[in-house]
Amino acid sequence: MPASVSPTSTGWSVAEPAGADSVPADLLKAFTAAMDEKKRPIFCVYSPDLEDENKPLSDFVSGRLLRFARAAAAVAYMRGKNYLSVGGVSMGIIGSDVRRNAFLNYLGMGTVSVDMSLINGRLKTGFYDHEEVQKALVFLKKFRLAFTNRAADRRGGLSDQELMETCLKMTLIVRDLMQGNAKLADAAFAKKHGFTADVEYAQGHNAIAAGTQGQRQWTDYNPNFDVTESILNSSFDWNGFRAPYVVATENDSKNGIGMLIANLLSGGVPQLFADIRTNWTPSSIKKATGIAVDKICPRGIIDKRNSGAGALDYGVDIFQLAGVDANTGIQAVWKKIMATPALQKKLMAAAIKGTTYMNAALTYFPGDGLSSHFTSPGGMPMTAYRYNMVGDLLTCSVVEGETVDLPEKVAAHISLVTDKTWPETFWTPRGMTSFEYMSKIGPNHDANSFGLLGADMVTLNAMLRIPVDMHNIAPEDIFRPTLWDRFGGDDYRACAALGPVY
Repeated sequence: MPASVSPTSTGWSVAEPAGADSVPADLLKAFTAAMDEKKRPIFCVYSPDLEDENKPLSDFVSGRLLRFARAAAAVAYMRGKNYLSVGGVSMGIIGSDVRRNAFLNYLGMGTVSVDMSLINGRLKTGFYDHEEVQKALVFLKKFRLAFTNRAADRRGGLSDQELMETCLKMTLIVRDLMQGNAKLADAAFAKKHGFTADVEYAQGHNAIAAGTQGQRQWTDYNPNFDVTESILNSSFDWNGFRAPYVVATENDSKNGIGMLIANLLSGGVPQLFADIRTNWTPSSIKKATGIAVDKICPRGIIDKRNSGAGALDYGVDIFQLAGVDANTGIQAVWKKIMATPALQKKLMAAAIKGTTYMNAALTYFPGDGLSSHFTSPGGMPMTAYRYNMVGDLLTCSVVEGETVDLPEKVAAHISLVTDKTWPETFWTPRGMTSFEYMSKIGPNHDANSFGLLGADMVTLNAMLRIPVDMHNIAPEDIFRPTLWDRFGGDDYRACAALGPVY
């Protein structure tokens, strides 16, 4: 059964499927040939078998239509929005170099940059919601708190209470810079709390993703952004369950691109920013700890341990929480959680119980901060991804795998030789070794999503004409426009011939 298609101004579309007695396959093939000749890429759906129009769509056809719809909706939602850069390049990390033309040409997005002195200015003048800070403080104290650094050792010299309050104020300020806050324009509210209302500054930057520079200059004398990033990226805060924000550590905008795309494709699932800290093979684990893990992770594991921040949801097995099989599509899992207040409460309670906020390592963050520590449960399907620039070319890597539960002694050793204050997720890729992943992935950061999103990301990247440089998706799950076949299925050649979609 073929599906009829039609071109649009964006250059790709897919229409409702036709039955065996409607659009003949030869007409559809003629149409796709015409569009290929005009370099107008379209997605064409053929079912392996003829189908009865009076019966439901086959899983093959419905799966491809839904994949197209998810990707198209994500592309449309991003267009016209902004990425907010809070600060500049962190420690010379190339991912922190926000490439304005890449956002514009590939995603249809704009970029906005604000200096970090703006954070200091709002802290000093009290330009934030003072009432919400108090709510946030009650919320933060629900977590386990471990204060180990003395105030005298911190360059900022903040007491424990001042440290918590400052971290939460920074969180509110970054959120307000992204989306705005009408209370900041309310003269009566401002007068009550001792600041000057400002209609212009109360507006946000229409940002659906952001990044915070942090290291080094800011964190040499001020608390880090670990509280800001961990809470904003999560699905809940002091106001309850809500849509997560996308905030990239160290202003790594290329990781921010991936987090935004995966968030949209997954139906709003929080995304996990991670350092690709270390590759551990079974033999290296045995050598370091004396424990054999060949049966647990025969392909090895990647220690994904961001420097103090990670969406708190990743301390919870959301598949088990929702009472579904781990093979259930992540969109269905998250839809069930969003529709069930009882599950939301369980998720928040479990994440709070499993997370400890502790003083930041002063070696990295002399101004201190509160790092979030949790360990992700094993056995959860999880997709790792990364966007990179090669000159002016944007590329994507996407690899599916699953989290791993390590023996306690092994996990403790890995934590000890890296940093025990940071959130940890042990992950193994499917169909390749951890060494292969570590060798081929581009930078020191990747990002991750609950569930298996690889096939959806391949389709979306084809829409945006971003070549995929590495993936482990089965050939039968690859869904790209028919024009790709004219280039022998070569993603790079097809994308080069078409150029960025915008």
